[in-house]
Amino acid sequence: MIEAQNINFAYRRGIPVLTDINCKIEDGEFIALLGHNGSGKTTLSRLFMALMHPRSGNILVDGNDINGLEPADLADKIGYVFQNPDLQILADTVFDEVAYGPRIKKLSEEQVQAQTEENLKVMGLEDLTTSYPRLLSFGQKRRLGVATALALNPNTLILDEITNGQDAFEKNKMMEYLSVLNKERGMTIILISHDMNIIRRYTKRAIVLKDGSIVYDGATEQLFNGEFPVESWGLRKPLISQLTTAFGVAADTIEAFCDKLIKGGEK
Repeated sequence: MIEAQNINFAYRRGIPVLTDINCKIEDGEFIALLGHNGSGKTTLSRLFMALMHPRSGNILVDGNDINGLEPADLADKIGYVFQNPDLQILADTVFDEVAYGPRIKKLSEEQVQAQTEENLKVMGLEDLTTSYPRLLSFGQKRRLGVATALALNPNTLILDEITNGQDAFEKNKMMEYLSVLNKERGMTIILISHDMNIIRRYTKRAIVLKDGSIVYDGATEQLFNGEFPVESWGLRKPLISQLTTAFGVAADTIEAFCDKLIKGGEK
């Protein structure tokens, strides 16, 4: 569980980035953190991981205040994948990059090998184990970041724009795997993204920030039902929501929408 209590943050004196933020993310949620560029969503996610600390207020992880902790203190609880994948590359090979965390935690070499190989495989990187990470494509670096974050089996995974640079196949493969982690392992997933089609399909709850304040906290499906000014919040209504509103057909995916439409638009 992650909780923000009356959080305020500013990078420079007099220019607030987050103002009076209060929210609680329960274990096992699949949640979207949304907003226009500069709304404060990435800043808030970094506070969750102790990459930065608030000017006032408290961040609690599993009921414990993390003020004064470092990201390494939370690495086996919260995995974080940066928007810029180059920021977290440390090793000289893909294998060693994913193995870095487990080795720091002094797992046995058998455990390191098993966990590294498993996560490289699910991210489609098993044939690149000896490659130099910085020479990978942008999409491959994104998947490497996810594999590295998963290597310590954290309870929570925070992902900042990880579908950027992925083709449709790799994007869907990654999201389906994250969905399995959420449903079968109970892993909490916090997804920051501008891809509203992905957000609508996979997340159950959305927190929307505008200019450093929370303007919406509720069901993702309800966010896009036409009641809220999502465009003024910097969001674009996902295609499935546009179609279901226009045709009055309830569906969660394009495939389900087409199937219902063919069968007569049953609701």
